[in-house]
Amino acid sequence: MSGTLNKVMLIGHLGDEVKMHYFEGGGCVGRFPLATNETYVSKQTNERVTNTEWHNIVVRNKGAEICEKYLSKGDKVYIEGRLKTRKWQDDKGADRYSTEIQCTDFTFLSTKKESENSASNAPVAQKPAASQQATSEPAVEDNDDLPF
Repeated sequence: MSGTLNKVMLIGHLGDEVKMHYFEGGGCVGRFPLATNETYVSKQTNERVTNTEWHNIVVRNKGAEICEKYLSKGDKVYIEGRLKTRKWQDDKGADRYSTEIQCTDFTFLSTKKESENSASNAPVAQKPAASQQATSEPAVEDNDDLPF
């Protein structure tokens, strides 16, 4: 294989609200931290250990606006994108580097409110999808007599 691949797939929880930045030409960019966890049992202490890794997510234009509207801190989301390292200078003129995930696709998995409700065994209301369109079809009842 002569090509290369730069692809990242993450499932995690938002660590903060989506921060938006708007440009003069009408474009925008949204940024937020995403936490992923790794859990294992320590062989020395037999205790459960959880390590959290933080990822800087960058979403552009319409995707950023959708994320800002529907995502909040604690929500679980699937992110797909590519790694990008930026070079910048701090206040003292020293070169600094930031590695970010340039998001190309995302799926909302659950909200923080849904997670809390399911933990307490309460019924969960689903948030409508951003691309879901209203239909004029009547609702189908679940009390039919089919055996399957």
